[in-house]
Amino acid sequence: MTEHIEGLIAAPFTPMGEDGGVNLAAVEPYADLLARNGVAGVFACGTTGESLLLTVAERMDIAKRWTDVAAEGFKVIIHVGHNSLAESKALAAHAAEIRAYGIGAMGPCFFKPQTIEDLVAFCAQVAAAAPALPFYYYHIPGMTGVEFPMADFLETATEAIPTLAGIKYTWEDLVDFGRCLNVGDGRFDLLYGRDETLLAGLAIGARGAVGSTFNFAAPLYRRLMEAFEAGDLDTARDLQRKSREMIHLLYRTAGSFLPAAKAVMKMVGLDCGPVRLPMRNLTPEEAKHVRAELQRLGFDEYCAK
Repeated sequence: MTEHIEGLIAAPFTPMGEDGGVNLAAVEPYADLLARNGVAGVFACGTTGESLLLTVAERMDIAKRWTDVAAEGFKVIIHVGHNSLAESKALAAHAAEIRAYGIGAMGPCFFKPQTIEDLVAFCAQVAAAAPALPFYYYHIPGMTGVEFPMADFLETATEAIPTLAGIKYTWEDLVDFGRCLNVGDGRFDLLYGRDETLLAGLAIGARGAVGSTFNFAAPLYRRLMEAFEAGDLDTARDLQRKSREMIHLLYRTAGSFLPAAKAVMKMVGLDCGPVRLPMRNLTPEEAKHVRAELQRLGFDEYCAK
């Protein structure tokens, strides 16, 4: 029986030192920060974690560190997607060895699958490399260009992938998302992946979510979910508005979300270091602007502490 994760799963940044290397020492205080702020787990080494800019060895080191420091009950899902099937299978097998909660994989984004059957065949081999772990397909067509309807994917993959648990759904097609919730009489776990429209996902039926801004603003999203569950839509809408304004600020500061978001992590007391090329880090002036604008938006009231 597939577990349906409820609450917030953070998509963590990969902490790096000023030399550009991975800073594994930062993962333990990172896990403590998330748990303290009511986050239920992580989806590590995904887009927010700069996964496709990391080596396979680095990804394995990061994955192991998260499983080593995670408290009991804290779910560690490892993203194992890679353009190379062999590397993806190796990452999946490693996730099983370190006793991760589950694995996820996006579709190949250079030589893309041409049909749903092609995508299912790829994912089936990745999932088979970790046969005891729940497998989540990571749907993020804005980055991968793999745009198949996910309801059709679930129906096609049900028999081919025995460990298929669900989807990390990072896309705006709410009709397809709603159809996914109904496939197999609701057996699949649909984790909503757009922080700025979380309220819409909840209204359709999402129970759990994976998000980048949960790293530093989990209290906002917990309040949003609580307000929705209590039927207080005015409060939920206001909190979603604050989320949208925050995310819009981070995107427009440097034309890229990750450099600004990593700067915010430093503001809440956890230095995740720089981003890797071809992204560029914020200038001191840009970082100062982000801090001032977040304060204007009332960030201190709902930031992670």
